[in-house]
Amino acid sequence: MDPSSLNSPYMQRFLSQEKEKAVINEMVAKLTSTCWDKCITSTPGSKFSSSEVSCLTNCAQRYMDMSLLIMRRFQSMQ
Repeated sequence: MDPSSLNSPYMQRFLSQEKEKAVINEMVAKLTSTCWDKCITSTPGSKFSSSEVSCLTNCAQRYMDMSLLIMRRFQSMQ
């Protein structure tokens, strides 16, 4: 691979998109782990109970709200 191709607009855009995907994947993994540990207190059956569904929904929403708040705060600091 030609080292100068790393500086091409296409490659920069590609790398930026891949970094964004990695951040999103990491966020989903953290959200899944956090909310699972908080909301699923016993061995899950074939379906989640209504309280587990409610807990998972609320947990995921709060996690996303806080992530957006933190992101906006960092952006405003720059």
